[in-house]
Amino acid sequence: MELKQAIYDRRAVREYTADVIDESELLALIEFAIQAPSAMNRQPWSFCVVRDQTLLKSISDEAKAHLRLHAPASFASDRIGQILNNPDFHIFYHAPAMVLISATEDDAWSRIDCSLAAENLMLAAVAAGLGSCWIGFAQGWLETAEGKAALGLPASHLPVAPIIVGHPLHVAPPTVRKKPDVRWIG
Repeated sequence: MELKQAIYDRRAVREYTADVIDESELLALIEFAIQAPSAMNRQPWSFCVVRDQTLLKSISDEAKAHLRLHAPASFASDRIGQILNNPDFHIFYHAPAMVLISATEDDAWSRIDCSLAAENLMLAAVAAGLGSCWIGFAQGWLETAEGKAALGLPASHLPVAPIIVGHPLHVAPPTVRKKPDVRWIG
């Protein structure tokens, strides 16, 4: 698949088949992720791959509870509040794997570097016929001491990008993009 096609085909996939993702496929995605640029070539990223469905369910439950406690008051009455209060809602959408990209240094550049690696990983996933979705709902809890301990992360690491990966149940339709706000100078 050409890069242009991968960029246009990449979607947030929230429905997956039960097919397992091989370790070699996940390692290939990580290899693409680490090709991302990083400030001063520090490469401040670490990867944690979770395929244990029991652990993913536990993280989902903990993350939902954390969000209910720490989310803005507006969440309680809107659609997000309804989703978080649904005991059947699984924030990882039962995907067969989650790749957590963490910054090994806690500074603004490291977070950006990890975000660049995350985009590479998601583009590589679509090029490999896989789907992915960055799960922001997991972020807050994964940053806690309990969240880091659940994944065996060093206390100094900062979880940046929890990305689920799997075989899409169906092809997501294209989404309309707004016109870019471009200012030309010179």
